[in-house]
Amino acid sequence: MLDATRVALVSGAGSGIGAAIAEALARSGLAVACVDRHLPSTQDTATRITSAGGTAIAVELDITDEAAVSAAPESVAAALGPIDVLVNNAAVGGETPLAGLTPSDFRRVLRVNLDGTVALTLAFLPQLRESPAGRILNVASIQGFRGARDSLAYGASKGAVVNLTRDLAADLADDGILVNALAPGFVDTPMARYADGTSEYETDWFRSIYVEHGRILLRRPAQPAEIAQAALFFCSPSNTYVTGQILAVDGGLTATF
Repeated sequence: MLDATRVALVSGAGSGIGAAIAEALARSGLAVACVDRHLPSTQDTATRITSAGGTAIAVELDITDEAAVSAAPESVAAALGPIDVLVNNAAVGGETPLAGLTPSDFRRVLRVNLDGTVALTLAFLPQLRESPAGRILNVASIQGFRGARDSLAYGASKGAVVNLTRDLAADLADDGILVNALAPGFVDTPMARYADGTSEYETDWFRSIYVEHGRILLRRPAQPAEIAQAALFFCSPSNTYVTGQILAVDGGLTATF
């Protein structure tokens, strides 16, 4: 087992926000278990960390597989030690018009975005309870408290993550575990790309509404590294009194009406 001061686990670490958070935590001195259901992608993240002098392992894990999730704490602890920080970032998107939405579509999204988050949290709670500075950071979305067309399943799942964060903060306060969430707005990630590889940010409708008319006050989407910077404080031992909070990292999108 490596002699690391603190250990973090980041789900959905193969790309986008998860990869950026994993790399930021590693730069701050944590050993990081990079978890993703797509092993080559999370191996890439772990390799970038180790090539930069950090400590990381790649873990292939489908967070909807209850047996695999139950086995994960033992294998992660054997490699890095028990975790101090859990970042629940893994999620699926999927814009589906209401007329075409089926119950199975809805359940598929909630199974990953909500059930998977809960399963991973419960599995690693014994380790977090032993940490002198246990931290849980959930990645929600501004769609967790703002409605949008064609996003019923995704919005419902992220709304549930928002209140899950508050309830966990209440349940775990006596254990010294602080629980918070980030609510990103538009972020330039693979999830925001269409099947042909183009980004929604390159479309005329996005530029007209969010850039030219300033619906996003900063007039651009975020980069994953900017979300990661917000994550560092919540995951740090220097955060000693902030829990149960959801921080919108959205360039000012939710600041106006």
